[in-house]
Amino acid sequence: MNHPPPRHHGTTPRRPNIGLSPDWAQPADSAFPRYELKVPYAEAVLRAGGLPFVLPYTDDPSCVDAYLERVSGLVVTGGAFDIPPSAYGEEVREGMGPLKEGRTAFEAQLIRGALKRNLPVLGVCGGMQLLAVVLGGTLFQDILREVPGARDHEQKHDRTQPQHPVEVKNGTMLAEAVGHGQLMVNSTHHQAVNKPGTDVTVSAVSPDGVVEAIESTAHTFALGVQWHPELMLGTIPVHLGVYKALVQKAREHRR
Repeated sequence: MNHPPPRHHGTTPRRPNIGLSPDWAQPADSAFPRYELKVPYAEAVLRAGGLPFVLPYTDDPSCVDAYLERVSGLVVTGGAFDIPPSAYGEEVREGMGPLKEGRTAFEAQLIRGALKRNLPVLGVCGGMQLLAVVLGGTLFQDILREVPGARDHEQKHDRTQPQHPVEVKNGTMLAEAVGHGQLMVNSTHHQAVNKPGTDVTVSAVSPDGVVEAIESTAHTFALGVQWHPELMLGTIPVHLGVYKALVQKAREHRR
């Protein structure tokens, strides 16, 4: 008598849906703007065990709510633009870069909605800065002008290669993800977190004192890193731990 092969249940963990915020660009050769997402963001989510979904912009709160009902975690990506100083109660100072106010407003809605639901949130580079602002923090508008003794944090060489070390503080969520102590990171930013915000821990700093990672103590998982871990998976594989931590928390959020 032939018997069907045994079924193995639970051997592959469920892949939670992870929403990613895209960039926005107006190409010179097209009348239509484009959403853009660097491939490494999606690859990192996939390699960490998640399913990446791009979230197009909207100013409709019901659409933002619908997005957040369908994902189990959120990645707020970076880009070559700054956050309006009005978002953290300051005036524009010398050194400010270009703005993308529509994108920032959408991402801020996403972050607020996700935190309200206690959805896991990862902010990367500019996404970390916006996470800090949403949590009540402020920014240095230009590191070289406003942080005495700071080094240039905009590396000119290959971004898959590191620029400088950071010190990851023991006992933090970041340390659980990548280990505590020194970690080499890339660096592509000219702004940085000044005041971290309410119930926010600084979990990594660079040798010149610039804040390199933050996390909320009031939420299950709200982590921001100032570097781009997704660009370094081939050179320093431990960086995948940042995305693995997000995906694991997302999996736990909706069992």
